[in-house]
Amino acid sequence: MAVKIRLKRIGAKKSPFYRVVVADERSPRDGKFIEEIGYYNPLTDPADIKIDAEKATAWLGKGAQPTDTVRSLLKKSEII
Repeated sequence: MAVKIRLKRIGAKKSPFYRVVVADERSPRDGKFIEEIGYYNPLTDPADIKIDAEKATAWLGKGAQPTDTVRSLLKKSEII
């Protein structure tokens, strides 16, 4: 089972809001997930990013692979 750290969209039409979740890579984008570790709001200026550093580093240590977008969010949050 390959685990990914990725975004789950929960915002309404034309107002995106995302949760950063740990999920099996085979599950759908907005489907079942293992754990929620943060959120991302791109509409605010600057973008609102809140990620639990302890949970993120724990999952990265267990071998979870972040998507490209989540990797850039982790770098902005200075977790990676």
